[in-house]
Amino acid sequence: MRLLRLNRFGYVLALALSLAAGNARAALTIEITGGAALQIPVAIAPFTGEQAYPDKVSQVIAADLARSGLFKIINTAGMPIPSTPAQVRVNDWKAKGAVALAIGTVLAQPGGRLDVQFRLLDTVHQDATQVIQLAGYSLPTNTAQLRFTAHQIADIIFEKLTGDPGAFATRIAYITKHGAAYELQVADSDGYNAQTIFHSREPIISPAWSPDGTKLAYVAFDQQRPIVYVQTLATGRRQAIAKFKGNNSAPAWSPDSRQLALVLTRDGLSQIYVINADGSGLKRLTHDASIDTEPNWSPDGKYLLFTSDRGGSPQIYRMPAYGGEAVRLTFEGSYNVTPRYSPDGKSFAFIQREGGKFRVAVQDLASGQVQALTDSGLDESPTWAPNGKMILYATNILGRGVLAAVSSDGRVKQKLSTQSGDVREPAWGPLLKPKL
Repeated sequence: MRLLRLNRFGYVLALALSLAAGNARAALTIEITGGAALQIPVAIAPFTGEQAYPDKVSQVIAADLARSGLFKIINTAGMPIPSTPAQVRVNDWKAKGAVALAIGTVLAQPGGRLDVQFRLLDTVHQDATQVIQLAGYSLPTNTAQLRFTAHQIADIIFEKLTGDPGAFATRIAYITKHGAAYELQVADSDGYNAQTIFHSREPIISPAWSPDGTKLAYVAFDQQRPIVYVQTLATGRRQAIAKFKGNNSAPAWSPDSRQLALVLTRDGLSQIYVINADGSGLKRLTHDASIDTEPNWSPDGKYLLFTSDRGGSPQIYRMPAYGGEAVRLTFEGSYNVTPRYSPDGKSFAFIQREGGKFRVAVQDLASGQVQALTDSGLDESPTWAPNGKMILYATNILGRGVLAAVSSDGRVKQKLSTQSGDVREPAWGPLLKPKL
């Protein structure tokens, strides 16, 4: 029944954007509707020692798994709470309907450090002498990072029980507008630990994460015109990489974080270019007497999706990543925009107008089959969770901008909103593997 030692993510943001536990409030509230056809029943027992800290590890884990829509969280009230496998009475948990049970302990260490130990146990099967352990880890952390550690554990449980990586220990970026003020914010995937990265009295649009998770590109109008910036999150250093005459917009990172595709009007109409992440090496890719915009790199770096009206109406095209012939991909309807590759590169999300409604849809690249996932009417800016299981997007409810999410099969829906102001332009950060 061995516990593996799990080092913290090699994740700059975990340090750069950590907040004191007392400030770990949710800037976004999440409402969940729908669920998978078959949910996995799992019990998350309260962790021994977690009561001493503001963030209760077991509660964060349970909330993560519940909002995925794939899990049914078993109520542990009235059950004896084990902290070791020897204390687990498998038949009791089996009678509650749980197929797995997570138990754990939060241990104080010298110097203000903490050690979170957890085990995931099979409550359906057991051998002759002991409960079967599905996973067991020891995670060093501290009070400020306790919530992040809980997200890591939820990711491990998600992967063990579904076979797919979890994406709870990731971050999202988005734009908020309160009155005349705009803010670029970064938060945990559940809306907690929100922090302002950049603020301005002028609009901010199009945030995009570097694939290594260390930088954000975005467009700001603080110089009275649109300029593309790249900001390093650990230091706050901000560099203008595209401030050519005309409009500079729609930055999209290459998979190796070395380049960005973007849209410039320096030579006339909106055309697609690539540029190095330091602002050097500008190269024009499209040469068409039409508007080409919204580039998005394929995960393997070989192709770019983009939106163009070269066929008479906005449609989605694909071309080699460094220029060449463009092939039209969308044919259903007269308005399809904002393509975003899925993490596995097999499909893309986009915004489709149908019957006057703007909705999130997904198209399979091999078959061309299209599936509409939403029906809310004013959707925009789709962005994939890095495990490909959810799509985050912006929408409008009662005249106010909010974020929403839908599972890739359309079954699970979430709404993420603030108490006041508009929330727009979401971007889901990368999935970074822990070091074992």
